[in-house]
Amino acid sequence: MLRRYQAVTDLPGQISIFPLAGAILLPRASLPLNIFEPRYLQLFDDIMSGSRLVGIIQPVGEGGPTGSPQERSAELREIGCAGRVTTYQEQDDGRLTIVLTGVARFRFLREVSTAYPYRSVDADFSAFAGDLEPGNGEGDVDRERLLDTLKRYLNQRNLKADWNSIARTGSEALINWLSVASPFGPGEKQALLEAPTLKERAEALMTLAEMELASGGSEPQGGRLQ
Repeated sequence: MLRRYQAVTDLPGQISIFPLAGAILLPRASLPLNIFEPRYLQLFDDIMSGSRLVGIIQPVGEGGPTGSPQERSAELREIGCAGRVTTYQEQDDGRLTIVLTGVARFRFLREVSTAYPYRSVDADFSAFAGDLEPGNGEGDVDRERLLDTLKRYLNQRNLKADWNSIARTGSEALINWLSVASPFGPGEKQALLEAPTLKERAEALMTLAEMELASGGSEPQGGRLQ
């Protein structure tokens, strides 16, 4: 489904956004979302009849109780990522459960004035053409070190993983999924999003994990890495 985006010219110059603190999206990674605010229920209802694309971008400050600032004037981070709705399910209580699949990162240029309750921006994808190339940069990643760091990180937290599945997963998919699903704070997640190359994202991810390992991190919870 994402093959339709072969070049940045296939992507819109204007995109509706979902500002959300502590959440990032990366190319070909998945981000599940639970939608309940009326403005975002309308957003997803609107885009489903069109491009099915939405921009995930973090606010600069706190996102408030829902993670998404109520004020339309809330300052936004400079870089976000466009995602396409690949799973859409309406719940009996009016909520939506959706899954976004990342397409490409964009640079936030300016706010667009609209009558809708949600926000839209002019977006520039030109610096991120490489995001449209599956597996771009995988050969530069130190996969052995990445897996070693992941094992030590999970062991410290008494978490288990399906290593057979991980072994079959490409480095790009693994790094981007770990970045999206990581428990790091908004600033650290933004740094992972903005890493210019896959190798640099992997290095940043391992550095953050090593820092938590050195400090003892949080108390292990037990469980399984899905």
